Amino acid sequence: MTAAARAQVHAGAAQPLPPVLEQRADKLAHGLRCLVCQNQTLAESNAPLAQDMRKLIRDQLAEGRSDAQIMRFFEDRYGDFVRYDPPFKPITWLLWLGPFALLALGFFVLLRTLKRRAGARAPLTADERARAARFLDTGS
Repeated sequence: MTAAARAQVHAGAAQPLPPVLEQRADKLAHGLRCLVCQNQTLAESNAPLAQDMRKLIRDQLAEGRSDAQIMRFFEDRYGDFVRYDPPFKPITWLLWLGPFALLALGFFVLLRTLKRRAGARAPLTADERARAARFLDTGS
């Protein structure tokens, strides 16, 4: 074994994949969330865990696993949260529909508040008009 090959094995670097598998690995890495960073994909993250997960993807592709099998592996291990686009199923309904429900609730509260304010303004009484007139006449 050459020194370069020994260094590559020691560093845990994966063997180069054919271009087709390399594209699949990149696509899978962009579809999975870094569990350390949580706001980055595996492809974007430099965290050690993300590097290990990218290596797992490459190893499984080299073994001949399909994209669906690899995604299922990570879902079974880390849950649906690991996917950057979680599936639409009962456990993730709140995740998918929650923003729209909050938007509808906010719109409802806004309309209700505006209606209350419009109805709450009664015309000024004679005493209130006289006091306002005195206030405006004196300038303070």
